[in-house]
This record gives sequence, C-alpha cells and structure tokens, in this order.
Amino acid sequence: MGCRALFIGGIKSGKSKNAENYVLKKAKNLPIYLATTESMDDEMQSHIEAHKLQRSERFLTVEEPLNLPSVLEDFKGMVLIECISIWIKNLLDHGFTEDDMVKQLEMLSKLDAQIVFVQNDVGCSVISEEKQTRDFVEINGRISQHLASACKEVYNNIAGIAIKIK
Repeated sequence: MGCRALFIGGIKSGKSKNAENYVLKKAKNLPIYLATTESMDDEMQSHIEAHKLQRSERFLTVEEPLNLPSVLEDFKGMVLIECISIWIKNLLDHGFTEDDMVKQLEMLSKLDAQIVFVQNDVGCSVISEEKQTRDFVEINGRISQHLASACKEVYNNIAGIAIKIK
C-alpha cells in the first residue's frame, strides 16, 4: 500500500483541509493523523491548536517529529502525515541528512498503511541569502519530487482548491 497521495501547496493554500477530507472519505476505520510539528513558540502553538480543532475527533492524533516509520509499523489503515516540510526542518535541526529522510520515506512506502502526505511548496519564491534556508528549500523540493513519484495521486492546492495533477 504505502504512499497513496501527496497534497502540496503554498502556506494557507488549503492543503491540510483538503487532505483531511480526502482521508476521511477513503478511510474505513478511524484514521491516524501523524502530526510532525514541534511547538516552538506561542504562534506555533496557536497554529497547532487550530489544526486540532479543525480535525476534532475524526482522527486519532499521534505526535512524532522525527521517526515517522516507528509509530506506523503495525498500522494498516489510512494515515495523514502533516507536515513533511516541518518534518524535514525538524530532522535538519537534529543533524539528520537528506539520505536519512529518503530512508525513512522508503520505509514508509513498504508499510501496509495507506499514507497521505501534506507538504509545503516553498520553491516558488526568491532565493534566500541564508545558506540554511537555501538548503532547506532544495531538500524540500527534492523530497517533494520523491514523494510525487512514489504516490499514486498528487494534488496541487491553490486557494482552497485541490487540483489533481497525477
């Protein structure tokens, strides 16, 4: 089963809500919402709380910022991983490499779960003067290409509308 769909788009494009609706329509049992965000400040905590209210009790929430395969090994249903871009940032902050990320994604693709990914498209902007930001944008772009290749379906999200591109 593994990689089912990727919902990609800019910040506030509606990708999370569209991915949640997709999962809820496809799920036969209570799906897992695998949240990757670590609360860094009050603004991020507010963002996390808004997402929790949005999904309410329609999902079983599991929080894991680093090792995604470890919490899904025995799960066979629908899983929404939100957000791959934040997960990439977390791994970079903890000294992991892009190869480490690809290995985890390959492990996920071999699981029995049907996984739906949410990811920010951050490559449509200016080139940053900061090397760390440029590195993140490049890795995020390559990871999005990896996921798009592995997933059966890919949706580009703009203004709350999910447009199927694969």
